[in-house]
Amino acid sequence: MNLPANQTRCNAADYPDAPSLRDCIARHQSAIPGLADLGAQLQALSFPVDADALIELYESCYPLLEQAMWAGDAAFHPLLASYQALFREQDTLIRQRAQNNHAGDTRHHFILSIPAADRPPHLRACLESIYQVCMQFDYGGHASGVWEKIRIIVAEDSRDEANIRRHQDLAAEYRQKGLQVIHFGLAEQYELLHALPPQQRAQLGNLLTTQPKDRFYLKGQAANRNLSYLKCLQLTKDPNNTLYFLIDSDQSLCVNRQTETGDEAVAALNYFHAIDKIFRATDTRMLTGKMVGDPPVSPAVMAANFLDDVSAFFSRLASLPSDQACRFHGVPRQKPGDAAYHDMARLFGFENRPTPFDYPCRLQGAHDHGACLTDFSRRLNAFFFGEHLTRKTWFDYAQGFSRLSPARTIYPGNFVVNHAGLKYIIPFGHLRLRMSGPTAGRLIAAEIGERFAAFNMPNLHRRTTEAGLDDDFRPGVEVGQASIDLSNEFERQFFGDLMLFTAEELVQQADVNLPFARDAVEAIIKQKETDLLALYQQKHDAIVEKNRQLNALVFNAGHWWLNDPARAHALRQVRAFIDNIDRNFGEHAVAWGHIQSAAHRAQRKRQIIEALMNYRAERDAWDSLFR
Repeated sequence: MNLPANQTRCNAADYPDAPSLRDCIARHQSAIPGLADLGAQLQALSFPVDADALIELYESCYPLLEQAMWAGDAAFHPLLASYQALFREQDTLIRQRAQNNHAGDTRHHFILSIPAADRPPHLRACLESIYQVCMQFDYGGHASGVWEKIRIIVAEDSRDEANIRRHQDLAAEYRQKGLQVIHFGLAEQYELLHALPPQQRAQLGNLLTTQPKDRFYLKGQAANRNLSYLKCLQLTKDPNNTLYFLIDSDQSLCVNRQTETGDEAVAALNYFHAIDKIFRATDTRMLTGKMVGDPPVSPAVMAANFLDDVSAFFSRLASLPSDQACRFHGVPRQKPGDAAYHDMARLFGFENRPTPFDYPCRLQGAHDHGACLTDFSRRLNAFFFGEHLTRKTWFDYAQGFSRLSPARTIYPGNFVVNHAGLKYIIPFGHLRLRMSGPTAGRLIAAEIGERFAAFNMPNLHRRTTEAGLDDDFRPGVEVGQASIDLSNEFERQFFGDLMLFTAEELVQQADVNLPFARDAVEAIIKQKETDLLALYQQKHDAIVEKNRQLNALVFNAGHWWLNDPARAHALRQVRAFIDNIDRNFGEHAVAWGHIQSAAHRAQRKRQIIEALMNYRAERDAWDSLFR
């Protein structure tokens, strides 16, 4: 084989005969069209082998396996094992090629930042998922005992000292497993912030927090994430070859798939490999994925459709004997469309039909409808932490992983930037509003266009853990003995929506690179306030009526569960759910009172207007950190 002089050759000692690639082709070529052709290409290679051509054969193999894996075939796990083995083998060849060239491995290094606030069970699941991706795909290798191209910052924001110690212990535990995990504690954060010149620190106060040293916790996801950027800069050795991957602690680097026995989480995406290729092949500065699993929105905007689904469950349950084998199994779950969990999906351009979703019973083994009701009721109040029992989303391979599309929303728990992209932060953290990611996304998309892109590599989002609600922390959710209070989160949702849609309209009318004019901001926010008040009123009226109907269906219609002493505790949990819906969304809900209050709205609007008007100056101050 005659090769150009600049191509890389492998001699026999370097070339391991690609055993995983050969085995994959032999095992699966009868079922996967295209593998036989790759086998012929592999056979045609002769010594000295063109390492580039050999490595490229793996790249040609991956899409064939992916399409077969995600087509619903029963052979998913054998295919996944072959797929993971191919990546490990290819990575070895890439590193061997780098050694032979004496040029080093030029693929990107990654710094992952995980903000963590009083969430040890979530953080464990997140770190474990990163560990599994490293184990199964071996990006960059770990011959030294650690994965050399991956570093992880756990950005502490906990108030509870016990949780801080648990986070520190988790960092140490995963360092022992080979992950380079750094616990970025509150004292270090404060010192790094105050190492900035006072004038610059003052200009960045709304982005990086002004909280005092003795209360330097629960700063909020945006401020904590932005502070972690300072640590990222400190750790960066080569700005031109480093990517920064921002992940929330309640997310995992894996995806879910439907099986006959329920959901299954799988480490089936080689995030680092795909992201590295995207940033090397395009001029992308910011890349965002999405989420599967629990919805990425607040329960404040899911109550109406969830009540539909809960009522549908009880309506069907009423027609089934309590001691009959459970019938809430075996039917393929509906696949929610985009924003199917959102009560106001039309605000975001989605048309979802108002069709209730079936409840899929989670219990395994023989059990009856009474047991199904007990388990269903046990999870009902997890809704107030963001879990949706009926409208989870699953991974959809669609057109592949790496196809890019223009983005307009940052998913704060799943985005990647290069060094230049560190400038495009999530602003307005001092307002503590929800919808900060979509708001920032509109501003960033207006500034950099297609260099802000989305790709199909979601994270698995779990609002709650098996540790139970007592060990789950969610900002804006207060848990009492018999009540759950969403009023803080609900209020922040309404005004977060107001800020989002004001910003969305603003960037259509004004240049995002210049300061926004007060009169333009005020005119837009006034119109958006009117529109949102009408929509929230409709939603409020619907929730009140749906909750009344659910109460009547469960407690006033004489159904079998009322006469079953074994279901007494389950019914108390249902009663607590109905009462919590009323407490948070009913006529006397605290948040609803804030939304209706003209004085409260005026105060919030002043904050939003000032924040938007100051956006450009704050961005200029932030951008100066990267010059």
